[in-house]
Amino acid sequence: MNSPSNKVKKTTSRCGFIALVGRPNVGKSTLLNHLLRQKISITSRKPQTTRHRITGVRTITDTQFIYVDTPGLHHERKKPLNRMMNETVERVIRDVDVVIFMVERLVWTDEDELVCKALKGVNKPVLLLINKCDLLADKEKILPHIDMLSRKGSFAEIVPVSALKGYNLDVIDEVVRKYLPEGEFLFPADQVTDRSSRFIAAEMIREKITRQLGDELPYETTVQIEKFSDEGKVLHIHGLILVEKKGQKQILIGKGGGRLKTIGTAAREDMEKAFDKKVMLKLWVKVKSGWGDNERALKSLGYTDY
Repeated sequence: MNSPSNKVKKTTSRCGFIALVGRPNVGKSTLLNHLLRQKISITSRKPQTTRHRITGVRTITDTQFIYVDTPGLHHERKKPLNRMMNETVERVIRDVDVVIFMVERLVWTDEDELVCKALKGVNKPVLLLINKCDLLADKEKILPHIDMLSRKGSFAEIVPVSALKGYNLDVIDEVVRKYLPEGEFLFPADQVTDRSSRFIAAEMIREKITRQLGDELPYETTVQIEKFSDEGKVLHIHGLILVEKKGQKQILIGKGGGRLKTIGTAAREDMEKAFDKKVMLKLWVKVKSGWGDNERALKSLGYTDY
């Protein structure tokens, strides 16, 4: 008779990249922040707030989820900035292990169809997340909508969620884990993103600009961090805000500098929470015509990851 084995079965770890894709303003960045239990991706009600690939890492016991937030995929490709954002999405889709395609409750738009077409022939699991389901007055309407969506593509799973309210988000971890490859962790367990503190600071400033100015300021604004100095208990951060036109600069600064001060205060408060330090933030505004139409300028400003 063979004696029973005393060996303890080793738990197999899983690790992989998961793309968050969808049309602009569908809630991808909000979802990422809630999945990570920490804010690393900026949000606003304005479409195309996210312009970069942003990686968020969540490690729990034997699994490391590496989520990749992407800009919204849209039809406009004429401007270099829009073209670069679309190309970022397309490259991310090719490189990841799992794709999460986000749509919004009972809505299906031409841009949703554009994303769906981009996923045709993708040889990896595609999970369809229906966002903002908490806003449905009649929950029974979701069932025929799910049936319609299931015929749009070959989805491994369809999951109703609310990124903002946190509804069903725990289910996402369980569902995604099934499709991640076995393998060692690629990041330390306590790391949350691969982006630098300078990048996060610039994005926080841009978020406040987008939120406070709404439709007053077009998309032609970006932020460069010219100084990021850690002096013990205090971070000294200098941010340069670039706009396309002189009139935009005046709007951004506001009467007596009031609007720029409000933006700076809100950004500084977020930075102090994120970096867990006192922050001394100084902001300037400069006109740089055509930066959004110049590929060389866009690359120097960090609008390409490859």
